[in-house]
Parts: sequence; structure tokens; C-alpha cells
Amino acid sequence: MTTVSPPATGLVAPQRQKQKPDWTGWKFVGPFMIVFALVLIAPVIYSIWLSLFKDQLVGGNQFVGLDNYVTALGDGRFWESLGRVTLFLIVQVPIMLLLALAAALALDSARLHFSSFFRISIFLPYAVPAVVATLMWGFIYGTQFGLVGSLNDFLGTAFAPLSSSWVLVAVGNIVTWEFVGYNMLLFYAALRVVPVDLYEAAELDGAGTFRIIRSIKLPALRPAIVIGTIFSIIGSFQLFNEPNILKTLAPNAISTYFTPNMYAYNLSFSGQQYNYSATIAIIVGLLTAVIAYVVQLSGSRKES
Repeated sequence: MTTVSPPATGLVAPQRQKQKPDWTGWKFVGPFMIVFALVLIAPVIYSIWLSLFKDQLVGGNQFVGLDNYVTALGDGRFWESLGRVTLFLIVQVPIMLLLALAAALALDSARLHFSSFFRISIFLPYAVPAVVATLMWGFIYGTQFGLVGSLNDFLGTAFAPLSSSWVLVAVGNIVTWEFVGYNMLLFYAALRVVPVDLYEAAELDGAGTFRIIRSIKLPALRPAIVIGTIFSIIGSFQLFNEPNILKTLAPNAISTYFTPNMYAYNLSFSGQQYNYSATIAIIVGLLTAVIAYVVQLSGSRKES
């Protein structure tokens, strides 16, 4: 059996031209990636490298592997500072987020007179630098020259916010005052994108104010609450400015290892223990990342 070949048409199949790669996106992202690599990735890699060495009396800086991490896990000062920050996180963050949530709901209710004034007033402390805010509150907390001292003289009390028993509460009050406005704006922005049709349908069904908050506003706020919680967790583990500045006013109440960041800072700049300081920083960074990831994962599951 013979096969008949198709007649030649004289046409040549067109060859596809290779498309040149489009580098437009990378041209825009490139400068950021360079800065990101220089100011974040490179320091992290260098810190990890430092944490694997130790400055010995004999032999100088030598490779010790994970010995610094083993030492940190048995360091009482590190665990004390970490426990203090964890307590601060458990107490201060929920209070701050609840206050921000209440302020956002009040502003979004359209029943608050002078809402623009209150929105700016609540957000304004966030615009104040942390150093200035801490110095201002440190003056208020002063028992010899500040507002608290004047109130103690007037009432005949002896309340000392910067004492060992109350200093963590004092720091928490400063941080709450600073960041309530930021979280309030975050929640308020999330509420403003809720479709008006949902509110109208709820009112037609006879839903009251609290029912609307529970069934419409809070579910719409869940992603913003997760983001605010993650940012607050990161900020709590990074606590440094407020206690470090207040230390000059309360040297007996705030130690050099009051927070993990203060401990790492003083190890590096006062104790010249750069390797061990890097180890503390790496452990705190990993712990923060794990907790933030767990919160994000939990929030995503609830949302789905």
C-alpha cells in the first residue's frame, strides 16, 4: 500500500519570534530591593554569623557553633526580660486594641458630634516622637516635680508610678497613649469600606445597633484586627525607647535587662559582647516571627 504525500503548497510555516524579557517591573522594584538587601537582609546574615562566634581570652574570636544559643537558653536575665515583655504583651495589647476599636466604632456610628475633632485628637499622639512622648510622661510621673508629685501633696498620698511595682504599668500607659490613634485609624479605614447596602438591609430587618456591630462591623474588621495585633506583638517585643529613656528617672526600677532589646543593646555597647548580643537578637526575632505567624494563621482560619 502506497502513501500519497500531500501536495507542496510552497508556504513556509512562520517562525515565532522570541519575546524579549520585560524588565520594566524590576526597574521599579530594583532600587527598593537593593536598599532592602542592604539594610535588612545583610544585617540579619551578619548577626547570624556573629552569633556563631565567641571572643575568647585565648585565641581571640573563635567559632563556637550553637554555644551562644545554649548559653542564652540558660540565661536568667534573658528569661526575666522575656517574661516581662510577655506580660506587657498579654495585658497592654488587648487594652490598646479594645480602646482603638471602641473609638473607631464611635466615629463610624455617625452619632458622635465633632467626629473630625475627636479623630484628629486621638490620632495626634501617634505623630509625637516616642522620645518626646516618654520625656513628657516622665515629667508627669515625677514625684518631686511632676503632676503626680503635686497630686500626692494635695491628696496626702505617696503614689510613685516609676517605682518597681508600677513602672511596667507606667510604660504600658505611654505605649497605649501613643498607639491607640494608629490602631483606631486602621479600624476606622476598614469600617469605611463596608457597603452601605448591608446597613440598609439590616435596618429593614429590624437589627439594632449592637446587632449590626456584631454581625456586620466586627466581621468586616477581622482582617484589620489581625494586622493590628501582629503589629502590636512586633512592637511589644521591640520595646526599647520608653524604658530606656525612663531609666534615667528610675534607675532602681528599670534595669539594663528590663526588656530583651535593652539587654542586647547593653551587652553590645556597654559590655562589648557583640556575639552574645547578636544571639539574643536572633532568638527574639525568631520568637516574634513565630508568634506573629501563629496569629496570622489563626486569623486567616477564622476568616475563611
